[in-house]
Amino acid sequence: MASFLARIGLAMAAIPIVNNANPFDDPAGSGSESSPSTGAAELDSHNVLSVDRNASLTLGTDALIVLDEGLRHRRAAANCCGLVPQLGKTTRAIPFYNVLWAELNEFDVTIHYALSTGKKSCAVAYVNYNIGDKSLQTHAKRWVDRLLQRSYPPNTKRRKRIKVLINPFGGQGYAQKLWTREVEPLFAAAHCEVEVEKTAYRGHAVDIAEKMDVDVYDVVACASGDGLPYEVFNGLAKRENAVRALRKVAVAQIPCGSGNAMSLNLNGTDSPSLAALAIVKGIRIPLDLVAITQGSNKYYSFLTQAVGIIAESDLGTESLRWMGSFRFTWGILVRLLGQTLYPAEVSVVVESDDKHRIKEAYRHAVQESEAALAKELTQDDREEDHLLSGKDDDLPRLRYGTVQDDLHSDFQTRDMPTLGNFYVGNMCWVSPDAAFFATSLPSDGTVDMVNIDGLLPRSKSLQMLASAGDGGVIDVPEVSYRKVRAYRITPRVHQPPSQKRLRATFRQWLAGAGKQKEGLIAIDGERVPFEPFQAEVVPGLATVLSRRGAVYEFDGLKDLDRP
Repeated sequence: MASFLARIGLAMAAIPIVNNANPFDDPAGSGSESSPSTGAAELDSHNVLSVDRNASLTLGTDALIVLDEGLRHRRAAANCCGLVPQLGKTTRAIPFYNVLWAELNEFDVTIHYALSTGKKSCAVAYVNYNIGDKSLQTHAKRWVDRLLQRSYPPNTKRRKRIKVLINPFGGQGYAQKLWTREVEPLFAAAHCEVEVEKTAYRGHAVDIAEKMDVDVYDVVACASGDGLPYEVFNGLAKRENAVRALRKVAVAQIPCGSGNAMSLNLNGTDSPSLAALAIVKGIRIPLDLVAITQGSNKYYSFLTQAVGIIAESDLGTESLRWMGSFRFTWGILVRLLGQTLYPAEVSVVVESDDKHRIKEAYRHAVQESEAALAKELTQDDREEDHLLSGKDDDLPRLRYGTVQDDLHSDFQTRDMPTLGNFYVGNMCWVSPDAAFFATSLPSDGTVDMVNIDGLLPRSKSLQMLASAGDGGVIDVPEVSYRKVRAYRITPRVHQPPSQKRLRATFRQWLAGAGKQKEGLIAIDGERVPFEPFQAEVVPGLATVLSRRGAVYEFDGLKDLDRP
């Protein structure tokens, strides 16, 4: 979904990296000319490699420390064309997270790493030293091995085998250029095995994922918006060995589209190069999928389902493409200020509707994930021998049936004649400036449901939308926020009173939907028929790569007032 909130004048902070920890921060500090503190246990001879030019390489606590007197007098192009030596630090700290690869060739040590080139970009850089003392070759081999072990802890796979899918038509049509310029060099420097294929038509990624050999790849990386990951999940789900395929191959996003929610949530960025680094260093975790049944069709959602103002503003402004991305903003404003209604009957299997308990459960999950990450424990507890056994390949049977079945007794049903927005999410961020689902988790067996009355005062509506930037929607009293396991929605087209029909028709035309005869439903940003559908969370069905383990890259909840 487009970043519509910022364009309607609401103060939202941009997030080049959503996570609280910038991988390019210098763990050793930047204010000292002396060797950074690495801890007594870290300064033994096994962790230090002496190289030429009176330099040394040290494995510190969090970073590789390069101590080189030559750095003090290195010429800089910006300093009188490099003619005058520029005084500077004699040390350089390279976080282990940034180290892409290291190797010893004869007596040369070469280390490739990701170097920050701006607030939202990085590029491949390297250091190279010769080992002057030839008797140190055996020690150097062991030192390089230790460096790689710290750069790729047990929960991170080295040299990932990556199938890259490029959507040449998505976003601004720059996916191919972004891949070539910003991503491919990083994958190459990390010694990843890469195979690239361009998608040629809508649904092509479904066909590719359905037919690919899942034993050949560790990752399918989609250079696109959120559309290709959606197709890949559904393609894997169509296979005969669907469960094994969904668990064996991790799906990742290289953000190259207009909607990059998957990367924002799992990589902490919508920068292609930073996302590439996150994929190289990504941790495998399970991801809940939402099984959607509509008529005789069945498909899987990983992101959002929307009926109401969000779906209408996303899909119902096609005739306003001449406005560019502002069409989303315009669509929301017209519908919001016009208090447009989207009546529906909603049946829900509720896990919790207590906002305080929901937030506390989320905070507990974050603490558990951080503890596991500190111990370098993998979050994907599905055993490899189970993945390779070929057992349980059939998709799990839906506990609550399909939309064609009678409602299960666990459902609570309510008619909502004045519904304004029905929005359900499996990830926190839906755009860089909108975290609608602050307590969403990758694999807690639930989705977050937001319901808002369409007759909410306009000032309150604007206030609510403004709070989405920091995840504050959950704390708006007028917003219904629930954790649910399943739901069924039967939408209806709103029929305004005859005296207001002309005004409603004009607003519809003004919003770009003059020819629209029925309502709109969006599943992961894709249009589906305006018909009843049922959704059920299938816990841990898919696999993705994450920077933070079993939580998303969202920290806004800790800043909200505790109830």
